[in-house]
Formats: sequence, C-alpha cells, structure tokens
Amino acid sequence: MAFYQLEPWGSHYDDLRAGTIASMVANVHRNPKAAPDPFRALDFIPWNEYHSAANDAEPILLDDPDAQADLIERVMFPKRS
Repeated sequence: MAFYQLEPWGSHYDDLRAGTIASMVANVHRNPKAAPDPFRALDFIPWNEYHSAANDAEPILLDDPDAQADLIERVMFPKRS
C-alpha cells in the first residue's frame, strides 16, 4: 500500500500518462487564436469520470414519432440530405 501511494499504477494512471503526452503534443501544435485555453490531459481521456459527469444531458423527446425519427437521423447522419 505504501508503494502504491508513492507510485500509483494501473490502467487509470496509464491513461493519464498517455493523456499528458497527447496534451503536450496538442499544445505544441495549438493555434492560440483558435483555442486560447491549453489542452489538459483529461481532454484526451473521454472514458474518464470527468467527462461522464459533464455529458449527463437530458434526452430530447418529441411528441411526433416521425419528427423524433427525423431528429435521430439528422443527429446520427448529419451529412445526409
């Protein structure tokens, strides 16, 4: 236990290390005018708890089933006409 507190291991920390490298590369090539805030390691780990809490959105439910189907199709396939 003491060693784990000094040097944590496991997939969560491996993902964090990979996210740190990805954020560094992205920040080196970032356009500060287009993206003024620097990227963080958690920006590159979409399965992290940080992202799951931010994506808790209410569903859009329409009364008309055809309109609901059209909405789903437009969201899933935006380039179709």
